[in-house]
Amino acid sequence: MGRKIFISYKYADSDVRHIKGEDWETNTVRDYVDELQEILGESNQINKGESDGEDLSQLSEETIWKKLKDRIYDSTLTIVLISKNMKDIFKTEKNQWIPREISYSLKETSHTDSSGNSVTSKTNAMLAIVIPDRNDSYSYYTYKNTCCDTKCRTLLTNTLFSILQKNMFNIKSPDKDDCESGSTIYHGDSSYIPSVEWDTFINNIDTYIDKAYEIQDNIDNYNIYKEVN
Repeated sequence: MGRKIFISYKYADSDVRHIKGEDWETNTVRDYVDELQEILGESNQINKGESDGEDLSQLSEETIWKKLKDRIYDSTLTIVLISKNMKDIFKTEKNQWIPREISYSLKETSHTDSSGNSVTSKTNAMLAIVIPDRNDSYSYYTYKNTCCDTKCRTLLTNTLFSILQKNMFNIKSPDKDDCESGSTIYHGDSSYIPSVEWDTFINNIDTYIDKAYEIQDNIDNYNIYKEVN
């Protein structure tokens, strides 16, 4: 069954593994969006996020809301593409599209349907997909590690937008082990916004999308952060 999916990403980030075209051509995250749309197929209705590079600092709250409502309206799943240069360090988070798109995806919003009835949308299911950088590496965000004398996956959530970071490892009653080294291992579905590497995702798409909806069904188990700092 088709789903209505919104994709949030940094259009111009070119520090990504080459995925299409001639070897000498520069790829951007947008090429991964196009590939994702092709993989997901025509049965899914996909709306793409940040693409115009418009400066939010010049826009009113009302204008930003209208643009985001038009983009995110009626979607049930938001996919955030994590890429190496997704953050503009010279702008505040509230003046960047991705945090705003995540915020509005997480909020319950009201609108009027075609029959004139007021309808309140649910918080979207969420999924973060990590894009490999131009060196074919994910280590800028995630890498394999040893925690508590066992294998684990380390996530550098502190490198993300704060609204992403706060919605990871945010389950109210975590199943976790604290290691002597100071690291912590979380078990199970510990994040409302789980993350998965691109190569892992495309080999098992339905599993990860279904899991995002399963987590959404259990949203009361999580502390959801909806505002942009």
